[in-house]
Amino acid sequence: MAAARKAVRLGLVLLFVATALVIAGIVAHAVWISSRTIFDLLQENRHLRAAIANLTAESQIGYAKVLAQEIREGRMFTRVLFVETARDNPAQHILEREYEVEGDVVYFDALIVKFSTAYVMDGRERALYLWRRIYGEKMAPEAGYPIELPGTEPRRYADLCRKLSLRERRMFWSEIWNLANDPERLKAAGLTAVYGGAVYAQLRPGLIYAFKIGSTGTFYVEPALAP
Repeated sequence: MAAARKAVRLGLVLLFVATALVIAGIVAHAVWISSRTIFDLLQENRHLRAAIANLTAESQIGYAKVLAQEIREGRMFTRVLFVETARDNPAQHILEREYEVEGDVVYFDALIVKFSTAYVMDGRERALYLWRRIYGEKMAPEAGYPIELPGTEPRRYADLCRKLSLRERRMFWSEIWNLANDPERLKAAGLTAVYGGAVYAQLRPGLIYAFKIGSTGTFYVEPALAP
């Protein structure tokens, strides 16, 4: 009986130790995951590196058109339909929003994230184009209407981080917005620049205003007759 009790106690001790080791491993893994930064992801995660390296050159990232213009109490107001298009199919709409701004001159603001040629390895820069806000010339930019909220995962790049964990995806998109004013961290992360750019146009009914990308990564607005 004594030997049996010792065996049971030894079994319980071993079970306790094994359970403690498993819990410690889980906690250590959670701490490791939570302590990771965007630099770890960009340098170590092969899925993310491959996704960025496979980004293709874009020529159009969306368009806007006037739904209505009217004078109210001596002031002009423009109602605008903003459309964001898919990366691989400019005819596919992934986001549509309507805005009304005072006046007819409207600004469209985006954040541009450029990856270095060393990072993508093939000598060609890659860039992300993250829509930020829309505003009129009669309002302050900070009072503009949001298109995408900083820190959130844009629909346009939903596939970019699909092989990352939910925590890593959230961290990547929140951190990418925070690098714009830190040159040293930009360089360490393998980025050339993170900067804002706004294009504007005096909008008129009957025209489509396409947002185009130039060969150097700059973007501009190009009007055309609506179909």
